Amino acid sequence: MSSKISCDAHMHTDFSTDCESSVRSMLNAAVEKGLRTVCITDHMDLDFPPQEGEGQAQDAPLFQFDVEEYFRVLTPLKEEYRGRLDVRIGIEIGLQPHLGAQYKKLLAAYPFDIVIGSIHLVRGLDPYYGKLFEGRPDADTYREAFEETLTCIEQNEDFDTLGHLDYVVRYGKRKAEEYSYRAFADEIDAVLKKLISMGKGLEVNTGGLKYGLGFTNPHPDVIKRYRELGGEIVTVGADAHRPEYVGYEFGKTADLLGVCGFRYYTEFIERKPIFKKL
Repeated sequence: MSSKISCDAHMHTDFSTDCESSVRSMLNAAVEKGLRTVCITDHMDLDFPPQEGEGQAQDAPLFQFDVEEYFRVLTPLKEEYRGRLDVRIGIEIGLQPHLGAQYKKLLAAYPFDIVIGSIHLVRGLDPYYGKLFEGRPDADTYREAFEETLTCIEQNEDFDTLGHLDYVVRYGKRKAEEYSYRAFADEIDAVLKKLISMGKGLEVNTGGLKYGLGFTNPHPDVIKRYRELGGEIVTVGADAHRPEYVGYEFGKTADLLGVCGFRYYTEFIERKPIFKKL
């Protein structure tokens, strides 16, 4: 893989409810693709309600895992892969307005390298399952999702980078047909300005390319706007759930960041940003 981005800062393993890939399969894929660093960031969505159509027992905890076991399994791999791959241990937390104190307590107890804060729920509904879009235009749902994002980051200060800001667009009935930065500039600007004031990063997630949107999440216009407003911390992750998607389209993403005004991207270690030249 030829790319100036050598760190995939967002990937999942079978610790995540929605992933069946072993940790080693993901790490080996990163080595094969020439990455130097990865952050394993499995899903921890506290208080994630059962979703209509998700096909799992109602009493099964969705998107949670045993954090002690997580570190027990992952920590030895840091040494095992030394010299081939810098393995860092992160987490992707599902932000909801009422969970700030719970996440703060959880994150204080473990030595994570990076914490991705993502919004997976709007009114308790995950856009992935479709119900959120029923009976109204996609644009109304998108606007509500951006407003929810602002509320969530105002109430959850303990994260390092905001994951896949316009994630909701992946699952709209008409996807990008009712979406542009300009159409939601007020709502998106409010989110970006809050992130910048908090010293938080913005993730460029290549999953949007994988899902056929034709652009990263968030859209390049949003990334450019973040930079125009003074944003400096930009992380890059493929959000891979399978080995073949590790480091997905990082060459294209490096070029995109340059066009958006960045001369570097950001990695995290021990929750501290490290700026890497593109």
